[in-house]
Amino acid sequence: MVPLIVGLLVFLSSLISLRIGISVAIIEIITGTFAGNLGLKPEDWMLYLANFGGIILTYLAGTEIDTRLMKEKFKESFLMGFFSFILPFIGTFLYTHIVTHWTLKASLIAGTALSTTSLAVVYSVLVETGLQKTEIGKLLMSSTFITDMGTALVLSILFIKPTIYTLLFLAVSAGVIYLVDEFSLYILRNPRIFNKVIEPEIKFIFLVLLVFIFFAKLGDGHAVLPAFVLGLLMSKHFTERRETKVIRNRLRTVAYAMITPIFFIVGGMRVSLPLIITGLFLFIILFVIKIVCKFLGVYFLAKKYIPQGSMYTTLLMSTGLTFGTIASLFGLNAGIINQNQYSILVGVVIASAVIPTFIAQKWFMPVEEEDIIEENGN
Repeated sequence: MVPLIVGLLVFLSSLISLRIGISVAIIEIITGTFAGNLGLKPEDWMLYLANFGGIILTYLAGTEIDTRLMKEKFKESFLMGFFSFILPFIGTFLYTHIVTHWTLKASLIAGTALSTTSLAVVYSVLVETGLQKTEIGKLLMSSTFITDMGTALVLSILFIKPTIYTLLFLAVSAGVIYLVDEFSLYILRNPRIFNKVIEPEIKFIFLVLLVFIFFAKLGDGHAVLPAFVLGLLMSKHFTERRETKVIRNRLRTVAYAMITPIFFIVGGMRVSLPLIITGLFLFIILFVIKIVCKFLGVYFLAKKYIPQGSMYTTLLMSTGLTFGTIASLFGLNAGIINQNQYSILVGVVIASAVIPTFIAQKWFMPVEEEDIIEENGN
């Protein structure tokens, strides 16, 4: 019954998205939230597929980055990404520790969870609007990566105790990234492999991402970081060669058909509305703190560096999902936060994925959107 209902939600979300013109990722999160609070529970296969969907979105986001532009605009990307991370982290930590009297570790978890920007949400929205091809979109994704890098580093430094398996994860990730970047074209452009109905190129990419997931779990790491770095390094292949562009488009089609919808729907299922209602005041305060701190950290820099899309950039960089959920779940499993705290944090994370994105798409689309839509239509 669960697979049937999820399939129905995936299809209905697409229809609703097309009807009202809002990102399908946001609709999927909302439908997942309602389904989860009406009693639908994600099965084990959904949890794993959701994790895999987040990794695929991160990898695809990396392939869209213009490395030349990233080098030229490194200062801009770094400053927006860094302040997008550090201000919400400090603001959330101080409020939860000083005002609500959470423990030191619980407050650090809260700061980490609400400092994030969801690369998965940002990428999905940019792809649906075609903005991933523009300088705004590329700079936005670069800044988002800096934010998530800060979140991942803080979570690892403060809470994760390195072991031999952590070193193994780092070594394997570095080795795989090097080998795939150097030799992937022998597979992706091989005439015996390319453009075959069985899609061996996509299966190859899936295999590499599954290697990251396996060793990340073994070493208590995060597969999203090596996945993004690999996509970033391979971006030159996907922009310079027609064959590899075709492969990326096919991979995107496969991912968006079912894998990434599961990622967003399961994300919505993690929200417990009854627990949020019991702590509604704290939920609202933490949401406001995150949005205000993101605004202070991003808007004025974006106004300087991306004047034609400053509010749009600020709103999308206020979103959270992947790392925010990871940090919250880590705190719950480690006994650092309780179920109520976890539900409130995840609720804020999910709300930050929905509300800023809706506002950004509805009222603050960059002026380039019309040209992009016309280009895509042609």
